[in-house]
Amino acid sequence: MMNLEENEDKVIQKPKMWIPLQRTYESLWGYFWRGLKISIAAVVLMWLLCLGQVYYYGQSTLPQGYHGDVAVVLGAAAWDVRPSPVFRERINHAITLYRNGQVDKLAFTGGTPKKGYMTEAEVGRRYALQQGIPAGDIVLEKTSRDTYQNLVNIRPVLRENELYKVVVVSDPYHLARAAAVAKDIGLRAHFSGTPTSRFSDTEKKLKFILQESSQLFGYYWWHVGHYVLTVIF
Repeated sequence: MMNLEENEDKVIQKPKMWIPLQRTYESLWGYFWRGLKISIAAVVLMWLLCLGQVYYYGQSTLPQGYHGDVAVVLGAAAWDVRPSPVFRERINHAITLYRNGQVDKLAFTGGTPKKGYMTEAEVGRRYALQQGIPAGDIVLEKTSRDTYQNLVNIRPVLRENELYKVVVVSDPYHLARAAAVAKDIGLRAHFSGTPTSRFSDTEKKLKFILQESSQLFGYYWWHVGHYVLTVIF
C-alpha cells in the first residue's frame, strides 16, 4: 500500500526544474503583455496628438499686418485645363492674399499624373492669369507629385527668385502635414488655410480631419523610420 502511494506521489510531483522554467515563462508572458499595452497606448496617444495638430493648424491665420514675399499654393487635382474645386479654392485664397497686399507673388506647385496634360502648376497659373494676376508675379514648380515634393521642389525656385518670406496655402486641415514637412526640410513659413472648402458639412469635415490625422501619423512614422535607416546605414 505504501509503495502504491509513493508511486502516485512520484507521478503527481513535477520535476524541480519545471518550477523556475514556469516562472520564467509567466514572467516573459507578463512582460510581453505589458509591453504590448504600453505600445498600443503610445500609438493611440501619438495619433491623438496628430489629431490635435490637424485641428490647431486648421484654425491658424496670418498675423495681423503680415506681409510676405510669396504665397505657395500646394497642388491638387486638375481636370484637364481646369482646377478641381479644392484646387480652385486654394488658388482663390492665394489671389485674395495677393490683392490684399499680404504677398507680392504667387507660386504654384504640382506636376501631372499623365503625359500630355497640363501640370497642376500650369493649371494654377492659367487660372490666376484669367483673374488678372500679372505673369511676372507668378512662379512655378512643375514636377512634384505630393505634399512633400511640393515643398521640397519649390525651395530652389524660391531661392532663385529671392523669395524668403513664405505663406503656404492649402485646405485648413491639410496644413498640419504641410507644416511638419516644412519643419523637416528647414522651410520657414506661415500657413493660411482656405476660408471655404468642399468639406463644409460636418460628416465630410470629420472624415477629412480623421484622414489627415492618419496621414500625418503615417508621415511621422515614415520620418522616424527614414532617420533610423540613415543612422544605421
